[in-house]
Amino acid sequence: MTAEGFRQLALRLPEAHESAHRDHPDFRVGKKVFATLGYPDGSWGVLKLTVAQQAQWVAEHPKVFVPVRGGWGLRGSTQVRLRSATRVILEPALAAAWTNIAPASLRKRLHA
Repeated sequence: MTAEGFRQLALRLPEAHESAHRDHPDFRVGKKVFATLGYPDGSWGVLKLTVAQQAQWVAEHPKVFVPVRGGWGLRGSTQVRLRSATRVILEPALAAAWTNIAPASLRKRLHA
């Protein structure tokens, strides 16, 4: 997976758009961030998962997903090692992060 591939997958989600946060590209639905690129460097992405989702993704794909260090990671923020990720692994994880913050009316569109 590349940063551009991550970007394309994120932007395929309903009403997702790219913005920036702390000098990193981020992906939002409405005003809420569900994913970012470039933290801590260009070889990583970050997903806003729940703690349970984070545990599942890290357990199933430990070479791809790693909890963010510190408090953000304790609340579910999860780093994605882009080089180890594939579309098959990343796409449902991005969808989960998007679903966590998207309004109910949009969530229906994802599963329609």
